[in-house]
Amino acid sequence: MRIARFTTDEDPRFGVVGEADGVTVIAAITGDPLYAGVQLTGEKLALDDVRLLAPVLPRSKVIGIGRNYAAHAAELGNEVPAEPLVFLKPNTSVTGPGDPILYPDFTEDLHYEGELAVVISRICKDVPAESAAQVIHGYTVANDVTARDRQKSDGQWSRAKGADGFCPLGPWIETDLDVSDLRLTTTVGDRVVQDGRTSDMVHKVPDLIAYVSSFMTLLPGDVILTGTPEGVGPMNPGDEVSVTVEGIGTLTNKVVSK
Repeated sequence: MRIARFTTDEDPRFGVVGEADGVTVIAAITGDPLYAGVQLTGEKLALDDVRLLAPVLPRSKVIGIGRNYAAHAAELGNEVPAEPLVFLKPNTSVTGPGDPILYPDFTEDLHYEGELAVVISRICKDVPAESAAQVIHGYTVANDVTARDRQKSDGQWSRAKGADGFCPLGPWIETDLDVSDLRLTTTVGDRVVQDGRTSDMVHKVPDLIAYVSSFMTLLPGDVILTGTPEGVGPMNPGDEVSVTVEGIGTLTNKVVSK
């Protein structure tokens, strides 16, 4: 099931994305499915007639995982950590599909990082890896926008990865998907700049959930970014950046001057 968050220039709503008479539509649902489940209202809208928003707005946090693809760690001259390398992005960094990525004035080296993202379904702590599926609401696509020069100079990553708009998510949440071996690509304009597979993750999704929840309570709507494959690089004002994860869809954002 694909669950989207959308607006028609009114308050944001949620809906289930599907097909009707050969047209992609959103069937509106009541409330937030994280808390109310999926209850259809009977209203259907053409996807082209709505504006998609970030499919989830974390009430708490976005958890990033660094250097989770060996080739990406190597391309930046880093070792693969023995344990997951965890950092936080504030929920104010979240933005949606089609929203602009503002190029801030504190960096001269803004990078894309295409990633698979996991959305948590309920309050949980100390989740065994074998039970991780029980706390997953679904999966979406992310761009872990990074000010690479500030990542190097600051020593910690709050500014480099946590600025407003540095976490595009979308286009929707896929609730039923085997993510063990999916193709992940990033394009800048018409150039494919990243082309990897989730099977190349050093630490797999169940292990990431077990590790993070061993020291941090996870809340409904929390998002875990699972790392990026090799091929990261700069994006500049005017660039259109698209991240595609097989089985989910494509997240596209344009970089604009602040």
